[in-house]
Amino acid sequence: MRSVYRSVGKTLPRSNFMLRTAPNHYTPISSTKFNTFSFRTFADAAKGKTEDNANTSAGAEDASNLTVEQKTIKDLEVKLESKTKDALELRDRLLRSVADFRNLQEVTKKDVKKAKDFALQKFAKDLLESVDNFGHALSAFKDEDVKKSKEINDLYTGVRMTRDVFLNTLKKHGIEKLDPLGEVFDPNKHEATFELPQPDKEPGTVFHVQQLGYTLNERVIRPAKVGIVKGSDN
Repeated sequence: MRSVYRSVGKTLPRSNFMLRTAPNHYTPISSTKFNTFSFRTFADAAKGKTEDNANTSAGAEDASNLTVEQKTIKDLEVKLESKTKDALELRDRLLRSVADFRNLQEVTKKDVKKAKDFALQKFAKDLLESVDNFGHALSAFKDEDVKKSKEINDLYTGVRMTRDVFLNTLKKHGIEKLDPLGEVFDPNKHEATFELPQPDKEPGTVFHVQQLGYTLNERVIRPAKVGIVKGSDN
């Protein structure tokens, strides 16, 4: 090799430099081919190899950085998915809570209205007995006595006016009289005490009112006691 480096640029004899291409076989190297090599060629090759190593290192570093970034993005995506799920669950709970609160408001409003509407129910029932007594007192007067005596007429008028004042006061607070004479019997409003056949009346209708009924804000607080027409037996 030392003789090769000293002979660069010169033509070597074919007999002095042979290339061994196979065992016990040597092939001569042409001087023109060997002259194309130089130290610059080896330097360029070394430089190119260094650049290739640098590019390879840079690529590996980029790949390493990209892997870390992908891992970070994946972790963030997992956290985002978890937080989104939690947010949707909290939103659903919020909507349910709002709906429950509004339903509670409506129920409470209805309960308050019912409590207000029927707060007088017990008190009204107690007053109804007094109204009934006024009715019994008026029924005790006879027409001929009222017409004959001024005192009896004045007493009758005073009792009737007192009864009317009571009824008007009760009506002002939602309590109204229930007089079903001639109406069809309704078990939700009427209480049948007896039945009698009436040829000139429709079966199932009320022909006699034994006791008036009363309603409080359209709710029956006392059904009317009535007698109804009995139907013909088949």
